[in-house]
Amino acid sequence: MSDLVAKSAALQALVDEIAKETADAHDDETVAQLAIDHHTVVRQFESIGNQRILEVSDRDAHKAVGCVTVTEFLQTKLRITHPKKRLQAVQALEPLQAMTGEKLPPVCPNTARELAAGTIGPDHVHAVLDVLKKIPSAVDVEQRARAEDVLAEFAITLTPKEIGAAGVRILAHLDPDGALTDDRDRARNRKLNLGCQNSQLMSKLTATLDPITRALFDVVLAKWAAPGMNNPDDDQSLKGDHGDADPQLLKDAADRDCRSQSQRNHDAFKALLDAAVNGGLLGGTYRGLPPQIIVSITDGQLREHAGIARTATGADLPMSDVIKLAAEAQTHLAVFSDVSNEPLFFGRGRRLASQAQRLMAFAQYKGCSKDNCGVPFAHTEMHHAETDWVDGGLTDSPHLAPACGRHNRAVGPESHQWTTEKILDGPDKGRYGWRPNTDPPDQLRANHLHRIDEFLHRDSTSDDPWVDPPDVVEPPPLVSDIEHQLAHLAAERLPRAPRLDVTWPRVPLHLAAS
Repeated sequence: MSDLVAKSAALQALVDEIAKETADAHDDETVAQLAIDHHTVVRQFESIGNQRILEVSDRDAHKAVGCVTVTEFLQTKLRITHPKKRLQAVQALEPLQAMTGEKLPPVCPNTARELAAGTIGPDHVHAVLDVLKKIPSAVDVEQRARAEDVLAEFAITLTPKEIGAAGVRILAHLDPDGALTDDRDRARNRKLNLGCQNSQLMSKLTATLDPITRALFDVVLAKWAAPGMNNPDDDQSLKGDHGDADPQLLKDAADRDCRSQSQRNHDAFKALLDAAVNGGLLGGTYRGLPPQIIVSITDGQLREHAGIARTATGADLPMSDVIKLAAEAQTHLAVFSDVSNEPLFFGRGRRLASQAQRLMAFAQYKGCSKDNCGVPFAHTEMHHAETDWVDGGLTDSPHLAPACGRHNRAVGPESHQWTTEKILDGPDKGRYGWRPNTDPPDQLRANHLHRIDEFLHRDSTSDDPWVDPPDVVEPPPLVSDIEHQLAHLAAERLPRAPRLDVTWPRVPLHLAAS
C-alpha cells in the first residue's frame, strides 16, 4: 500500500473518530474556533479534490470505473451537482500540462493559493471566475492578472455575493466607457438557459442576449405582447399579426386584458414557439423524430384525467395540457398500459418505420437507457442493444434501446466499455440494462431517472405488477368519456391517416385504484 493510500485510509479513520466526539465540555470560544477550523479543512480538501480530479482526467482513470467521460465521473461517482463548474475551477486553479509535457502555472494562482490555505471556499472561487470571464478581451495580460490578485484578496474577507459587487467596480475601472468591449466579448457572454421544472411544472428562463437578438425580440414583443394579443384567457383574443385587424376589436380585447406586461411577454413567446413548431419552420426530422410535440401517457392517466405526461424532450405536461394539445397542435401521442409496455394507442400522420420505432422506444424508456443518465429521448440515438449492427444486429424494435451519443459509443468488448443485455425478470423485465465490463461481472442496471412514477405505483410486496393482492375482485371493463374524447380529438388531427385502433385492456384493481 502506497503512502498516499495509507494516509487516506488513516484520515478516514480519524474523521470517523472526530465524528463521534462532541464539544460539550469546551467553552464557547473553543466551540467557535472548532467550527472555524472545521470549515478551513473542508475548503482545503476542495483544493486537494481538484488535484485528484485533474489526475483522473490526465490518466483517463475514469474509464477504469466504467465512466465514459470525466464529467460523468463527477456526476455518478463523486455526485457533484455542477460538474462543469467544478471542471472550470480545476482548469483555472491547477497546474495543467502543456503539449510539450511541461507543467504550466495556474491561470488564477492567487485564488488557487487561498483555496489551498482554506481561507476561501468553492463559492468564492466561482464568484472570482465569473468576474474574470467578463473582462474584455482587449484588456492586457498584466491588468487581467492584477484583477485576479485583487479579487483573491477580497475573497478572504468578502462573501461570494460581495465579490460580484466588487467585480462590477473592477470592470468599470478596466473599461470605464465600454469602449474595450467588442463582438468577441459579446459572443463569449451570450447565453440562454432553460431551468428545470419545479413542483408546479413551471420553468425559469434566463438569458444574456446579444444586441441583434435583443432587437429581434423587441419587435416580437411590440407586436405580439401588446394588450389584447395572444391572450389564452380570452377566446376572442387576436392571434399573430394584428396589422390589418379592426381597431375596435383590438381595443375591446385590450380592455378585457388583465395580464401584466410580464405575462403578455410570456404569452407572446409561447405564440412565437407555437408558430415555429406547428408552422413547419423546423423542417423534417431531428434524430428520426418529427419536429413536433411527442407525448407518452398511460391508460390510467386517461381514465382519471390526472397525472403527468412526459414529452420526448424531457418536459412534463399536466393532463389538461395534453388534451388541449391533442385538439390544437400537431402532436404525436402514444398511450401505454399502466402495468406493461404494451402499446394501446398510437396516433401519427405517416407510416415511417424508423419514426414508429423511435416513438415506441420513447414511450418505453423516456430517455437514454443507460442507468443514471438524464439525457431526454430527443437527444438520443437508437442503440442496437442485443447485437451491434456491425455484427449482424437487427434493426427491430425488440432489439433497440435509446442511448445518448457518448453512451452509445461506450458499448464494446473492452474492459473500460459497457455491455447491454435484456433484463429477463423483475420490474424492469423486457427493457435493456447496462453493466460495465468488469471482472467479476456487475449486475444489469436499468435507468429509472425517466420513470420515477413506476416506483410510486410499484407494489411493495412483489416486483411483478400483475400479482394481485389477496381477495381482489375482478374489475369491470374500463370505459370513460375521456378515452373516447381523446381518440376523437386525435383522429380529427389526422385526416386520411390509417384507422386508429383503440383498445383498453383490463388492469389489476390495486393498480387501477392507485
